[in-house]
Amino acid sequence: MSLVLGAIADDFTGATDLANNLVRGGMRCIQMIGVPDAALTPEQAEALKGVDAVVVALKSRSCPVDEAVTDSLAALDWLKAQGARQFFFKYCSTFDSTDRGNIGPVSDALLERLGATQTVMVPAFPVNGRTVYQGHLFVGDRLLNDSGMEHHPLNPMDDADLVRVLSRQTPYPVGLAPRPILARGGAATKAHLGALKAQGIRHVICDTLDEGDLEVLAVAVAETALVTGGSGLGQVLPAQYRRLGWLGEVAEPGRLAPASGAALVLSGSCSRATLAQVDHFLESNSLEHPRGFALDPQALAEGGDHLASALAFAREKLADGGPVLVTASAEPQRVKAAQQALGTERAGRLVEEALGILASTLVAEGVGRLIVAGGESSGAVVSALGIRQLRIGEQIDPGVPWTQAPLPGRETPLSLALKSGNFGGEAFFTQAFEVLSTEGRDDHEPA
Repeated sequence: MSLVLGAIADDFTGATDLANNLVRGGMRCIQMIGVPDAALTPEQAEALKGVDAVVVALKSRSCPVDEAVTDSLAALDWLKAQGARQFFFKYCSTFDSTDRGNIGPVSDALLERLGATQTVMVPAFPVNGRTVYQGHLFVGDRLLNDSGMEHHPLNPMDDADLVRVLSRQTPYPVGLAPRPILARGGAATKAHLGALKAQGIRHVICDTLDEGDLEVLAVAVAETALVTGGSGLGQVLPAQYRRLGWLGEVAEPGRLAPASGAALVLSGSCSRATLAQVDHFLESNSLEHPRGFALDPQALAEGGDHLASALAFAREKLADGGPVLVTASAEPQRVKAAQQALGTERAGRLVEEALGILASTLVAEGVGRLIVAGGESSGAVVSALGIRQLRIGEQIDPGVPWTQAPLPGRETPLSLALKSGNFGGEAFFTQAFEVLSTEGRDDHEPA
C-alpha cells in the first residue's frame, strides 16, 4: 500500500493528537517535526517504509499569516511528493485563531495549490467535549466564548459562531452542513456539500454532536482532496480508506519499544485542564517531599539564578526516583500580570526558552520519559531536543498518545508525550507513566 493520508498540523500537540487517532483507527503513522528536506536522510527514509499516514507538525497557529501560508504550502508540496492520496489540515478543536487567520488563509492556499474548490471544517471532537451545533462550537456544555478560551493568552476566542469567525478570515463564502442533513446519512451529506459547491460555497462548517456524526462526515468526504478540522475526523477516516481499498488491516499500529530512563513533566499550558492536572500532581505528593517547581517569568527575566534553581531541584528529585514536575502554568490573573510587566511575547519566550533548556539538559543527563503540556511549550521542547520525527504509540487519554523519538547518543529512543493544554483528566501526569509501563511488553503483561 502507498501513503494514504498526508496531514499538516498547525502545532506540535495538535499533530500528535491527530496521529493518535489515526493509529487508533489502524494506520501506521509517523509525525515529522517541520517540513523535511526534499532529500530524505537514511533515517527518515527508513521510518517512512510501510507507513500509512504522515503528519507534518508546524508552528503556524499563532505566527504571521504569510509565514503560516508559506510553511503550510511547503508541507503540502512535500506530502504530495510522497504520494499521499488525501490531505488533512489539522487545527485545534477550539478553532484557535484570530480575525486575520490563520485557519482561513491557510485553507484557501491549500485549496488553490490542490486545484480544489471546497473543503469541510470539522473541528469537533465529541469524546473530549468539543461539539458543533448550528455552526456554534461548544466545549462541554459551554459555548466556546464562555469556556475559558476567551482568556487564551495568544488566541482568545470570544465568538462561538464559526461561520461568522471564518467569514472574517476569508473572502470566500462560508456555509453550513447542519445536523438535520447529517441525520440523513453520508450520501445525503455528500449531496448537500455538492449543492453548496455549485453555489460557490468554498468552506463548510459541519455540525457534529457525536461519534455517529463524525462517521457520516467521513463517508461524505473520504475522497475529497482536502479536509480540515480537529482530530475527531481522523479517528473515523481509516475505516473509509479500508472501504475504498486504500488501506489494509494492520496489527498493533501503535507498538513502541520498551521505555527507560527517569520521568519528567514540563508544563507551560495555562488551560483549566492543565491547571487541574498540576494541582492533582502536587497534591498527590507529600508536603515534606514536594516534587514540583514553579517557574516564574518575571524571575526568569531577572537572570539565570531562577532557572539554575529549577535545574537543581529537578536533578535532586530525579535522583530520588519518581516523576518530577517543573511548571510555568498559572491562573489567568498571574499570566496577565507577567504579560503586563514583560510584554506578552517576551513572557512567553522566556518560559519556552527555559523549558527547552530544562528538557535538553535533563534528557542528556538521563531522563527517558518526558511529558510536555501545552502546544507552544511542546514546540519549544521538541526544537531544543532537535527531534525531527516521532513514532506514534498507544493512547494515554483521548487526543494524547505516547510517542518515541531517536536521539543521538541514546541506545533507546526517548519516550515523549506532547499534551494539548485542554486535554486529559486530572490524574493525567501520573496515569501517563502507568500507561507507558505496559508499552513494548509482550501482550502488555504487568510490569
